[in-house]
Amino acid sequence: MPRGPRRELAEKIAGEITLSDDPGATLRKWRTDFDVSQTELANQLDVSSSVISDYESGRRSSPGIGIINRVVAALLDIDEHRGGGRIRQHARVLSAGFESDIVHDLREYPATIPVERYYDAIDATEVVRGAQDTVAGHTVIDSIEAITRLSSEEFYRLYGQSTNRALVFTSVTRGESPLVAMRVVNPTPNAVVLHGLNEDALWEHAPALARIDGFSLAVTTADLPTMLESLDELP
Repeated sequence: MPRGPRRELAEKIAGEITLSDDPGATLRKWRTDFDVSQTELANQLDVSSSVISDYESGRRSSPGIGIINRVVAALLDIDEHRGGGRIRQHARVLSAGFESDIVHDLREYPATIPVERYYDAIDATEVVRGAQDTVAGHTVIDSIEAITRLSSEEFYRLYGQSTNRALVFTSVTRGESPLVAMRVVNPTPNAVVLHGLNEDALWEHAPALARIDGFSLAVTTADLPTMLESLDELP
C-alpha cells in the first residue's frame, strides 16, 4: 500500500491497539471514534457481533496483529464507503502535528462563511456576539487533553493558518478552563464554542470574558460524531 492518509492512520491505530495495556478498550475507542457499531464491524469482518464484544470486553485473549490489521482495515473501509470523512479529519490533524486524542479535527475553508452558518451546522446557541461575523476554518479540541499536554507554543498551532476560525472545545463541564486559556493566548479566534453544555450550565463569568476579548461565544450539546460529520460538509 502506498504512503498516504489511509496508511498512516492505519499504522497509528494498529500500533496504538497493539501497544495498549488494554487492547480491547483501545479497539472500542477507535470503533466508537469512527461511529461504527459492533454489528456493522462484525458484518464487515464476516464474524458474529459477539466476537467483537468479546475482544473489546477482554473475554477473549488479546487479538493478534493479523486480527488487529483486519479490524483496522474494516473500520477504514466502512469510513471510505461513507465518504471518508473520518480519514480526512485524522489526516488533517496528523499533518498539523497533533495527536487525534487532543485535536479531533483541524480544517481550513476555501472561503469565509458567516458565523451563523457555522453555528447552524453544529446546532450551537450563540451567547455573545463578537467583533467578527465570519470564520474561515475550525479546530475541534479536547479541552482537558489540550490544556494538560500542550505547551503555549503548541497551543498557538491550534489556529492552523489563521485566527479567523472557530475553536470548539469538547470535554467541557462549565467552560472555565478554555475561557481562562483564551485570556493568555493572543490573538484570539473569531469564535469559541463550548461543546457538551447548554447556556444554563455555562460558567457565569464566561460571557464577560468573551466580551472583553472580542470573540463570539456559543454552546452546543450536539453529538460529537454527528457534529464532526456536519463540519466535514462545510465548504
